[in-house]
Amino acid sequence: MKLLDFTKEFTASTDVKKMGLYPYFNPISSEQDTEVICLGRKILMLGSNNYLGLANHPKIKERAQQAIAKYGTSCSGSRFLNGTLDIHLELEGRLAQLVGKEATLVYSTGFQTNLGAIAAVALKGSYILIDKLDHASIVDGARLSYAEVKKYRHNDMKSLERQLISCGDAGKIIVIDGIFSMDGDIAKLPEIVQLAEKYDANVLVDDAHAIGVLGPKGEGTGYHFGIQDKVDLVVGTFSKSLASIGGFLAGTKEVLEYVQHYSRTLIFSAAISPPNTAAAIAALDIMEQEPERIETLWKSTRWLLKEFKGMGFDTGDSETPIIPLVVGDDHICFTFWRKLFDAGIWVNPIITPAVQPGHALIRISLMATHNTKQLEGALDTFRKYGKELGVIKG
Repeated sequence: MKLLDFTKEFTASTDVKKMGLYPYFNPISSEQDTEVICLGRKILMLGSNNYLGLANHPKIKERAQQAIAKYGTSCSGSRFLNGTLDIHLELEGRLAQLVGKEATLVYSTGFQTNLGAIAAVALKGSYILIDKLDHASIVDGARLSYAEVKKYRHNDMKSLERQLISCGDAGKIIVIDGIFSMDGDIAKLPEIVQLAEKYDANVLVDDAHAIGVLGPKGEGTGYHFGIQDKVDLVVGTFSKSLASIGGFLAGTKEVLEYVQHYSRTLIFSAAISPPNTAAAIAALDIMEQEPERIETLWKSTRWLLKEFKGMGFDTGDSETPIIPLVVGDDHICFTFWRKLFDAGIWVNPIITPAVQPGHALIRISLMATHNTKQLEGALDTFRKYGKELGVIKG
């Protein structure tokens, strides 16, 4: 038997397609806005990570176009060799200022940032401690390292402490999501840094979903709790609040100097493109100049969470613009998605392995630019099909 013959036995996706419930890879033919065009229809977008509503901002598009005119469309090489531009350094300086660290290093994607940074700093004989609900990029970065990986129960500090004790005196780093991307809850960072200090561990916070969302000015989870100085390393991404694509690692100059010479995903990947770099810089400008976007996002978040809970939906421990509606059963989850999609509402159905078995959910993501009329209309549809499918009672 040839190696690839096993793929003939994979029928999970085709089975769902035959039922008319396949929810993935639907093509959008418009900008990422509160409404998008998909398959010729206008649909309310409640599934985008465009938290501040900047992905189609005219000033950001203008800056990206100007960057293409000056630098072209590609760096044609890695940061390590010919791919570093002056605007890369400008962006790194701005990000360091935003997250309160000495230096930052910009990667081509957020996923690559976690892969390369974690693998570079977690040496043989050390330990990486990760939350069981950490993002796949953290899990894969830990696997690529030479360190031993230990998982602890989600946001369970007793479980984390037991794992820290088991590491003994070896070097160790706790790697967590600031906001957990599927359930929308926030890491217990104050308790985590206390344990890190007690057991002499470093802390890396992945603020992919927290930049532009948490903190007085969107600086992330450490600022949200007022303990950024206790966080050793911060990872962020541009593909959410910052209207671009790419990622960054922030920390001390010494750590960043080491990482940029040992991080394989930085050294062996082409640099983030000029328009993407310029777009991220422009997004930082707007985030600083228009703090009301963050305020509006949180106002909508608190209101919508209250409404969903009032209807009887299980929103778990969410307290952020990521709002899960826990369904449980995979088939019901896909059916719920289908009914919402046909009614003109885009949400994301999440099943195993992105969540634990039996914890399938509809994932909603809010933007600062959603208006009250859009959200009120959507709530009526959620209520209708939630009752019809038995997700809520009454």
